[in-house]
Amino acid sequence: MGVEFQGNLNLPDLSKFSSPIPGLASAKKWIRQSCVSQKRATPRYLIFGSVLFALGLISLFTGHIASDIEWSKFRRYRRGATHYNIDIWKSDFAKLYYGCSDRSPNFGRPVPENKSNGYLLIAASGGLNQQRTGITDAVVVARILNATLVVPELDHHSFWKDESDFANIFDVNWFISSLEKDVIVVKRVPDKVMRSMEKPPYTMRVPRRSTPEYYLDQVLPILLRRNVVQLTKFDYRLTNELDEDLQKLRCRVNYHALTFTKPLRLLGQKLLKKMRKMSSRFIAVHLRFEPDMLAFSGCYFGGGEKERNELRKIRQRWETLPDLDAEGERSRGKCPLSPYEVGLLLRALGFGNDTYLYIASGEIYGGEETLRPLREFFPNLYTKETLAGENLKPFLSFSSRLAAIDYIVCEDSDVFVTNNNGNMAKILAGRRRFMGHKRTIRPNAKKLSALFKARNKMEWAMFAKKVKLHQRGFMGEPDEMRPGRGDFHEYPYSCICQKPVMQQIELGEQFSLGPQDIPSLKNNTIAVESFPRLLAKARKYSKR
Repeated sequence: MGVEFQGNLNLPDLSKFSSPIPGLASAKKWIRQSCVSQKRATPRYLIFGSVLFALGLISLFTGHIASDIEWSKFRRYRRGATHYNIDIWKSDFAKLYYGCSDRSPNFGRPVPENKSNGYLLIAASGGLNQQRTGITDAVVVARILNATLVVPELDHHSFWKDESDFANIFDVNWFISSLEKDVIVVKRVPDKVMRSMEKPPYTMRVPRRSTPEYYLDQVLPILLRRNVVQLTKFDYRLTNELDEDLQKLRCRVNYHALTFTKPLRLLGQKLLKKMRKMSSRFIAVHLRFEPDMLAFSGCYFGGGEKERNELRKIRQRWETLPDLDAEGERSRGKCPLSPYEVGLLLRALGFGNDTYLYIASGEIYGGEETLRPLREFFPNLYTKETLAGENLKPFLSFSSRLAAIDYIVCEDSDVFVTNNNGNMAKILAGRRRFMGHKRTIRPNAKKLSALFKARNKMEWAMFAKKVKLHQRGFMGEPDEMRPGRGDFHEYPYSCICQKPVMQQIELGEQFSLGPQDIPSLKNNTIAVESFPRLLAKARKYSKR
């Protein structure tokens, strides 16, 4: 039996629990009155349970209201509302998506090493991020072939002449262990296997963008016959179009298994802390403006005959490169933005001159003089060289390790901007999408090139307005993700999932339903019939 209440019920002070929804006071009053009106005492656990239940429902509906406001903004943005101003520091809609790369129940464990179809050797090519794509695809190919993967070899003979091995850049033990449920990876072919081979490992180069069927038809028979096969120049040798399980494996390799070594991580984190200490948020600019890159592009950057002669000599290193029309390349958007153009772009988008910039780059053609216009736009400009000082010395002879340090800072910057569409720009864009659609700006070079030429023919306000218009669709918003668009490493669509509310909203749009028809709100009607004013208020917000 209960005990009758004497005097004050000693209910919690509900006024302490604030809510943005008018009508909450009515809900509290209803609870209190319903308790007082009872002639017989009510167990205390029931009183507290009612209070918690009410607060839970209030929290539920405030969440629904906030979510629906977000989706209302998103729908306006996707429908092309020209008056919608985006936040230049972060996407308003990033919270509606999340990275998802878990293996499905149908994705079984790999076959043991002693039962696999053989050993797959991979020789990656190019710089750090080109090699990263090769390593990622190598794991997927090993899975397709039911092969045991040997830790990939890195290119020591390309333009960069970097002697770093896999273990100098990536945590090899983590790479092996993190993939144990996907592919068996070993550090080398066992001596017993090598001694049993009558011939050296079979070496071959597969065509670019090869399909799984190609590997099964052309590579697997050789692997079964020879037991060890080496694939050379392995970059972009696997098609973009794979089934979802294999695409998610790509993401697990790229975003989880490939972790930099501890010395690189520590220095990269140290530079990040220095940037954060100076400013709560900053922009990382990947500035590809090295002499070889400019020569390879065939573009002209306003340096007169001196520039033309210097870049022409460098270009002669590649005998197969055709002669290019510099103006034609620029009008087609094939030229990287100069430091001056990067500054124009950022200021036109709305970043003030007090913004802090981290410049990720190699040797910049023209040195400090080339950087001067960008520094005038943004005086707070830093590089790994200015931040790291003596700590950078052990890495100075290794371009890939220097690139890894830049990668770490760019990965965690508030905004990432690139002046090109190279490998690092694509890889980082994809990773930042996966990690929460962090603001990633790539220039719409084709449209911007004409605008930059006409800069002095218009007022700054008009120029800035046109820049913002041309950059629509190039700001790293979630709706830029479409299956089949560009490189999977840049647009990892199979690994970006919509939160459940989005599926409900899009279903409503598909059938021309209004917000009041959204199941996420409607299904909760019965549960809150005791709170009519609160429910009415929630419905009112949902119809906006």
